[in-house]
Amino acid sequence: MLRKTLTAGEYLFREGDPPTSAFLVEEGAIEIRATRMGEQLLPMVLARLGPGELLGEMSVVDRSLRTATAMALEDTVLLVIDSEQIRDRLANADPIIRMLLDGQMKRYRSMLSLLRGNELGDPVANDAVADTDHGLSKFRLESHLRDALQRNKLEVRYQPILDLATDCVAGYEALVRWRHPTRGPVSPDEFIKLAEETSLIMPVGEYVFDAACAALDRLRAEPMPFVAVNVSARQLANAGLIQRVVERRDALGLPPGCIKVEITESQALDYLQVAGVIEHCHANKIAVSLDDFGTGYSHLTHLHQLDFDAIKIDQAFVREMFSSKRAMSIVRAIVALGHAIDAELVVEGVETREQLELLREMGCRFAQGYLIGKPAPLESALAAR
Repeated sequence: MLRKTLTAGEYLFREGDPPTSAFLVEEGAIEIRATRMGEQLLPMVLARLGPGELLGEMSVVDRSLRTATAMALEDTVLLVIDSEQIRDRLANADPIIRMLLDGQMKRYRSMLSLLRGNELGDPVANDAVADTDHGLSKFRLESHLRDALQRNKLEVRYQPILDLATDCVAGYEALVRWRHPTRGPVSPDEFIKLAEETSLIMPVGEYVFDAACAALDRLRAEPMPFVAVNVSARQLANAGLIQRVVERRDALGLPPGCIKVEITESQALDYLQVAGVIEHCHANKIAVSLDDFGTGYSHLTHLHQLDFDAIKIDQAFVREMFSSKRAMSIVRAIVALGHAIDAELVVEGVETREQLELLREMGCRFAQGYLIGKPAPLESALAAR
């Protein structure tokens, strides 16, 4: 770890120096001063920084020469932060964060130029413009998503799930869709990811659960179908989520077991938290599935530590079963694993009769995919019964 030590009155950098690094004050104090036309402007002290404060980072970020001078007010120890460390972090940051940072920097540079009696600085570089455009696009899309939620413009579609033992549709998976007023259909991967990055994932989840309960109220039959709803790790952090689902279900007089929860595999799963959610679900007759098993952050610890009722085999394996020996072997292994831990098997992505019959022979309980039915509005599900 590289540290730099200064004595009182020693300069850390001067105006016009290249930005080789930033600094974190560990001990002592640093004063930031501005100059005009090469002469020190004593009244113009921009900041006095102490332990735990960062300096020199702005020039590193926008790769500009130092616009101020930094001097130690007393004996000072600084941690040196290499410019590449900062640039790597920024390259991987959310574009909205980069846009906000760029806006702050432009305002700071403009204010400093005016205080020093200079004209406003040069326009921002092209890469900063690109970051701003991307960030603004995300801001706009987030605002439009909020508006769609408030105006009930999200659509929930229902993909049928076949019971392989009875060859009848046993239930549906609720899938949220969004048609933007100017862009048209927005990919669920895009807007769900956006919702996950913000607080919007909570109202989106509530929206889908509300729609699922209302759909079940209209789908009442004997036997009663179920509707499965996807829940993310961030939604599970909301302690009251399942209780509100139970209250909605009971208020409509829906039978236990008609709502199922599908938890998407994620690196962010908190085992203690998820175990508590599953226990709460079981206490209220809500079955819980592990979604997309075998992809992403899939690992056996999920099945070892969490009492899932079902495993959903990802469609990537099913679609390749007859063209890849490895895919076939993986499906057989997951099915055997599910049987061994007494979990039901739900298979996604079934598109051919050949796939369906083989999965039936393997002992899978449920299947969904385009062979059984595409995601469709509730009215279509009602008409197909």
